[in-house]
Amino acid sequence: MPVTTRRKSFGSDNHSGAHPAVVQAIADANGGDSPPYGADPWTRRAADDLRAAFGASEALFVFNGTAANVLGVSLLLRPYEGVICAESSHLNVDECGAAERVLGSKLLTVPAPDGKLTPEIVASRLGGRGDEHRVQPRVVQIAQVTEVGTCYSLQELRQLSDFCHAEGLYLFVDGARLANAAAYLECELADLASGVDGLSFGGTKNGAVAAEAVILMREELVPSAPFLRKQQMQLGSKMRFTAAQFIALLENKLWLHSAQHANAMAGRLAAGVAGIPGVTVRYPVQSNAVFAQLDPARITALQRDWTFYTWDERESVVRWMTAFDTTEEDVDSFVAAIGATR
Repeated sequence: MPVTTRRKSFGSDNHSGAHPAVVQAIADANGGDSPPYGADPWTRRAADDLRAAFGASEALFVFNGTAANVLGVSLLLRPYEGVICAESSHLNVDECGAAERVLGSKLLTVPAPDGKLTPEIVASRLGGRGDEHRVQPRVVQIAQVTEVGTCYSLQELRQLSDFCHAEGLYLFVDGARLANAAAYLECELADLASGVDGLSFGGTKNGAVAAEAVILMREELVPSAPFLRKQQMQLGSKMRFTAAQFIALLENKLWLHSAQHANAMAGRLAAGVAGIPGVTVRYPVQSNAVFAQLDPARITALQRDWTFYTWDERESVVRWMTAFDTTEEDVDSFVAAIGATR
């Protein structure tokens, strides 16, 4: 079979294939017939395991991160309510207006230079509450890991959660790379979910295939969730193949070991470029992402042979992502190319 890139891609953890254990789990689930739409033993087991890992009320499976965010947020909103989120949030920038189109909900964006929201930033968007002429803030949406690769500490999460609930706001977490945050913070999934009303748990960026989970922490959200998932076209008929992947990821904490490796490779990459003239790491490396600033001509030259994204063309900032299958040799070869390119 032809390869898609000449060298290991540093464009996204989405570029990687599936983890062998995940592929095996899908194959193992393929024997014989089983009831559809989640009425199968794989879905029951995976949902039970996720509820236990998060201390959650419910876990539902969807096909992609956009669906996880839209479904999760939809459970927390009424039609006249809006979502406070970072200007850089995936919900705002990279989901093609899904929240606005599918839900008809307004996004109340705020600047977040390091990708994080704080109580003070959220408070700046709470004006006009009770005014029937204005959309009412109801949900605060954050990402863990953030869009610039940083992580909220557990203390920062608690402070934000306490503020949101004191103000009558829900807190929803885009957890597309939640595994990487848990690896960096050396905490359990339940620690990241504590004080949160709903969140997603990404599988696709950590070795799975079209597999994401929506985790509901509040019992009152559970009854309407299956109906909204169906309405949003995310109820898989052969759900066992999605659920089986989460069984594989959860077994012996494969999700954590894979994330730890990806984070370590990003750390190796950041350390490798630290001494290269003309390369400046832009944000703290707290996950599997390295953001760096370098000359535009250098970026163009590197992209002739290597795959990665330009994050900010105006400031010449690129994003380099590692994955569960990135090797030390991959990183070292890339670092050598960066150092040799002018």
